[in-house]
Amino acid sequence: MRLALPHLEPVLILNVAKEVEKDTAIILDAGLPATPGMDDEPRLTALLQVTKDIDRRFLDKVGRFPVEIVVRYDEIIPFRTRRIRLLHDAATRILGGQSQSSRLREALGAAYSPEDLARLLHELFRLYAEEVRSLSHSVRLPGPLVPLREMIARELLDVMLRVAWPLAQEIATRVFSRRSGD
Repeated sequence: MRLALPHLEPVLILNVAKEVEKDTAIILDAGLPATPGMDDEPRLTALLQVTKDIDRRFLDKVGRFPVEIVVRYDEIIPFRTRRIRLLHDAATRILGGQSQSSRLREALGAAYSPEDLARLLHELFRLYAEEVRSLSHSVRLPGPLVPLREMIARELLDVMLRVAWPLAQEIATRVFSRRSGD
């Protein structure tokens, strides 16, 4: 693992940027006015396609690296769809509260209690961890390295799930803290 990390670091950096781009697209969409009488499903379907397009651009960039990735959407769609819906709903709720307040923390406080925000974040983190686990099957490695991939994927999932709740609680606590200078 230590030998592989320096070679994978550029891929990991691109991956973080990819996830930020996806979440940004979802949050920006949540800020757009809703069409009265229209179901949100077409909007969420379009957002799912946006995330796939972002994935495709990421894979084009990753093509330069010694790792082949073939995304198996059949495995990740349930996790990603749920995550898009949760993030979109939360952003809509928070942005709706922001019209009454220009401060993000106040809008968060109007939309969520600390406990509810922690639960929301935990669920988003959990869904992302499950998506990452499913995506691990998309990384193509030579046969002898497949068991290593599976071991790394299991360990990564364990770590992500282990830190999800404490991290969600810490974020919620910091969001709702009233420290001076925040």
